Amino acid sequence: MDDKASVGKISVSSDSVSTLNSEDFVLVSRQGDETPSTNNGSDDEKTGLKIIGNGSEQQLQKELADVLMDPPADDQPGDKELVERSQLDGEGDGPLSNQLSASSTINPVPLVGLQKPEMSLPVKPGQGDSEGSSPFTPVADEDSVVFSKLTYLGCASVNAPRSEVEALRMMSILRSQCQISLDVTLSVPNVSEGTVRLLDPQTNTEIANYPIYKILFCVRGHDGTPESDCFAFTESHYNAELFRIHVFRCEIQEAVSRILYSFATAFRRSAKQTPLSATAAPQTPDSDIFTFSVSLEIKEDDGKGYFSAVPKDKDRQCFKLRQGIDKKIVINVQQTTNKELAIERCFGLLLSPGKDVRHSDMHLLDLESMGKSSDGKSYVITGSWNPKSPHFQVVNEETPKGNVDKVLFMTTAVDLVITEVQEPVRFLLETKVRVCSPNERLFWPFSKRSTTENFFLKLKQIKQKERKSNTDTLYEVVCLESESERERRRTTASPSVRLPQSGSQSSMIPSPPEDDEEEDNDEPLLSGSGDVSKECAEKILETWGELLSKWHLNLSVRPKQLPSLVRSGVPEALRGEVWQLLAGCHNNDHLVEKYRILITKESPQDSAITRDINRTFPAHDYFKDTGGDGQDSLYKICKAYSVYDEEIGYCQGQSFLAAVLLLHMPEEQAFSVLVKIMFDYGLRELFKQNFEDLHCKFYQLERLMQEYIPDLYSHFLDISLEAHMYASQWFLTLFTAKFPLYMVFHIIDLLLCEGISVIFNVALGLLKTSKDDLLLTDFEGALKFFRVQLPKRYRSEENAKKLMELACNMKISQKKLKKYEKEYHTMREQQAQQEDPIERFERENRRLQEANMRLEQENDDLAHELVTSKIALRKDLDNAEEKADALNKELLMTKQKLIDAEEEKRRLEEESAQLKEMCRRELDKAESEIKKNSSIIGDYKQICSQLSERLEKQQTANKVEIEKIRQKVDDCERCREFFNKEGRVKGVSSAKGVPDEDTDEEKETLKNQLREMELELAQTKLQLVEAECKIQDLEHHLGLALNEVQAAKKTWFNRTLSSIKTATGVQGKETC
Repeated sequence: MDDKASVGKISVSSDSVSTLNSEDFVLVSRQGDETPSTNNGSDDEKTGLKIIGNGSEQQLQKELADVLMDPPADDQPGDKELVERSQLDGEGDGPLSNQLSASSTINPVPLVGLQKPEMSLPVKPGQGDSEGSSPFTPVADEDSVVFSKLTYLGCASVNAPRSEVEALRMMSILRSQCQISLDVTLSVPNVSEGTVRLLDPQTNTEIANYPIYKILFCVRGHDGTPESDCFAFTESHYNAELFRIHVFRCEIQEAVSRILYSFATAFRRSAKQTPLSATAAPQTPDSDIFTFSVSLEIKEDDGKGYFSAVPKDKDRQCFKLRQGIDKKIVINVQQTTNKELAIERCFGLLLSPGKDVRHSDMHLLDLESMGKSSDGKSYVITGSWNPKSPHFQVVNEETPKGNVDKVLFMTTAVDLVITEVQEPVRFLLETKVRVCSPNERLFWPFSKRSTTENFFLKLKQIKQKERKSNTDTLYEVVCLESESERERRRTTASPSVRLPQSGSQSSMIPSPPEDDEEEDNDEPLLSGSGDVSKECAEKILETWGELLSKWHLNLSVRPKQLPSLVRSGVPEALRGEVWQLLAGCHNNDHLVEKYRILITKESPQDSAITRDINRTFPAHDYFKDTGGDGQDSLYKICKAYSVYDEEIGYCQGQSFLAAVLLLHMPEEQAFSVLVKIMFDYGLRELFKQNFEDLHCKFYQLERLMQEYIPDLYSHFLDISLEAHMYASQWFLTLFTAKFPLYMVFHIIDLLLCEGISVIFNVALGLLKTSKDDLLLTDFEGALKFFRVQLPKRYRSEENAKKLMELACNMKISQKKLKKYEKEYHTMREQQAQQEDPIERFERENRRLQEANMRLEQENDDLAHELVTSKIALRKDLDNAEEKADALNKELLMTKQKLIDAEEEKRRLEEESAQLKEMCRRELDKAESEIKKNSSIIGDYKQICSQLSERLEKQQTANKVEIEKIRQKVDDCERCREFFNKEGRVKGVSSAKGVPDEDTDEEKETLKNQLREMELELAQTKLQLVEAECKIQDLEHHLGLALNEVQAAKKTWFNRTLSSIKTATGVQGKETC
């Protein structure tokens, strides 16, 4: 493949590079630096980016765009008028000749409109020709329909060959932007074995041809669109590794339906049979042999709800199974040679311990799924395997550890129904297994691989007389032999059924290459390639466990032994936790909450994000499904960051870094770590100020090359290869875009631990290990090496480990980097001072012209939107008028209700006035009652106080009288005899005789006085008690009065009065 052409394939949306439109960067046409693009600013445009500064004509944006090669396929619903069939492998007869290359571009000058001829259907029967016609000889006989008055608009690569949305998008681009069109005649065969041919209408010579079995999809433009007179078909190119779409325009629109009907006829295999008298092409001896590649993969439950592929020992070629763990069997069947046979279904997946087992010993597994793979190349069958079943007890018992050579055998069979084959076909695979305990740790020498076996199926075509129906070609099975059986038969010369030998052709049947073998094709390694095992030595896990335990005690200080452990690589099972701790995200609740808010907002770069998501890690199962969980989470993170960082927004390459983080942690934590890397580790600085810091990094890398690898540095100078031409992805995506995941994860380990300067270590390591190869290349060869061969070299974990060890052992001081940075800024200042103002103004003028053209395109888009919006507004206006009539009716009803409400308001005001008057009277009455009760209470208190004073005075006077009497009694000798000291009467002794009469009279007098005094005292006490009772009674009445006053305040009158006062106050304010 021409390397310049491969570089030219790079496409970038202007949305994705809008941050680059500065004084150092201008958008230019794909066809040349002088021709401006006519579609500036459109999402579908493939623009290049030319660097005016830094002394090079190579484009930095080409390197950035190499991250995202082809546009995605959006799986959106739409009305289809299309024909689709299963994909089949095989080489086409060749692409279009060079004369069509100009029409394959995406941004040519729009085609001048053509006049529509008179209405006639240009269909005529095909003229004869033979199979062996050359591309520029008349077409031989073939049962086909020929369509003339067609224009070939061009072709382009597509990622989703069966997506109608993708096909219509490419049709629209080529239809509107075609610069060089080509008049052609199209020949569509009536049989599935035929070939679609493009012919020159003048000379009837063949321009290009495409076998029917390689055409995957046909579609026509929707009615009412400019593409209504166009149709397109997609075909597998380069042995089904690439897919291309070819777009045609019919001068007569009605012919499009007839052309699609012809394609449908060929796909349905319902065409007329070729006459027996027709001369058939001679078959090769092996033309009846069909080769199938069947691979077996075993998956085990990882305890997290997923099934992971079990490791396979590279040396003994045996699977390592865990005892008692649920498993799945995945069979992948792919046809590699001859005309493709359509696999209709699988009706049985069987398993048995041992080898050379009988059919009766095989046990049926439960089928979970069957169908074509996502790329349509193979047929995948998945079944569940319960190892605890008694039938599989042999392969569920732990293999003795002492006997390392002991292995068990397991036989797997899959029964397939193939449409063209009369009977079912069974593929049988024998594999070696070892069983370990469920808690055993597996080490790095194991890798996740499947076992693959090639099968040679010999078929015999059933004659016309023996067929039950004469519509399809049917075969019967002659024999089925695996590649291992064939080799064993050849070496042992055992008497078995021999297939017809064909000389060297039978040995030329290709077998799938091993994963570690280098592929010689020019296709770059898909991003997200490579498996990373979570298995790790138990001692290493224990060391990391102790370190993490200590680290969690004081998260602000990193353990001393952390850098040495990180250089050896963080265990995959611990990467999520360790990366968050290294980035300082252990306390990131504010970022988590911020993320949940950001994902609800709209991003101005939504279209660029959506376009890039489908092209991020297409080789990884988690991200390859459009609309799947992986792509959904990735979209949210990129969208949230574009809103979070308004200055930088979303830039190409961020999606790869976010995808790496998503593989190890939830999306909230992945967003937090992404923010830390961009801000704290300085990655966002590379995107600022016209990529000034990025160019500084390029200069530092070249100066380091000059010091560490001077011969390679001199070679790059000789071939004019500068750092930005190959190292842009390294810095902007942190090696995540193209390199295998095992190497990518290790680089992120070092980056989070030691900083962004690690990129220089890895870059120098890559250049150093590839020096010998690069010294032999020219400019184009070097670019091709960096794009294709270099990433593939590190698919091997061993090579990646050696590279990372070399990178870690390189000592690059920060002082040296600072020195080079200072040199760069000094050089830039000198360049700015020496720059010719005219050149600067010309560059600025070009930038402004480009911006002006982009704005004009945006203006056209806005004008189109304006017309569309006017039509929509007209419809909305009609709807609004209808709604206005309904609202007018409602308004009249509302006015009537308002009048009724005002009358009700007046009535309520009158009632409120009456209530106010009533409440005022009640209030006055209550106030007078309160005053009266207060006066009564005051009088009661005064009477009580007077009675208390009188009682106290009476008691005092009585005490004085008693003291006087007691004094008189003490002074009288006679009385002293009758009264004791306490004033009580003493008993009279019989010896003294009877007292005289005077004494008796005086005694009686005293007794009477004493009785009167006691009576008066009792009366006084009674009055005191009565006064106290009256006081209590008055206090009780006082409490009742207070309660009545309080209740009066809370009556409904009072509440009504308050509401009326409030309403009256509000109305007063409104009146004011």
